[in-house]
Amino acid sequence: MAKLSVYDPPMCCSTGVCGPDGDDQLAQFAAALGWVRESGVQVERYDLGHQPGAFATNAFVKELLEKDGMACLPLVLVDGDVFAKGEYPSREAIGARLGIGTTSPAPSNTAPAASACCSSPSAKVAS
Repeated sequence: MAKLSVYDPPMCCSTGVCGPDGDDQLAQFAAALGWVRESGVQVERYDLGHQPGAFATNAFVKELLEKDGMACLPLVLVDGDVFAKGEYPSREAIGARLGIGTTSPAPSNTAPAASACCSSPSAKVAS
């Protein structure tokens, strides 16, 4: 099983998608990581502001930070090799690198249940 490791710059929360001014790119990346997990890939995500130890204890990541500074973040590794540096890859790029399809799952054949807010089971149609 492949392993995807993400080393994020300092963010306000674990995904960086919070508050009224959330970053669309971060939201798309967070969704892509969820999709990757559902596809069976092990995903680890570290935020420099909340988990600095993960950066300090990984010799490769520490070396890149010392060499390139914050410009190397976000850093995305696949099985320990650099996949993306300084930017978040797209869902399509992640899928291609990991060998998983980017199409959405097939739609369910079951219709959603009627919502109580839209119709009442006891409502009668006037004739």
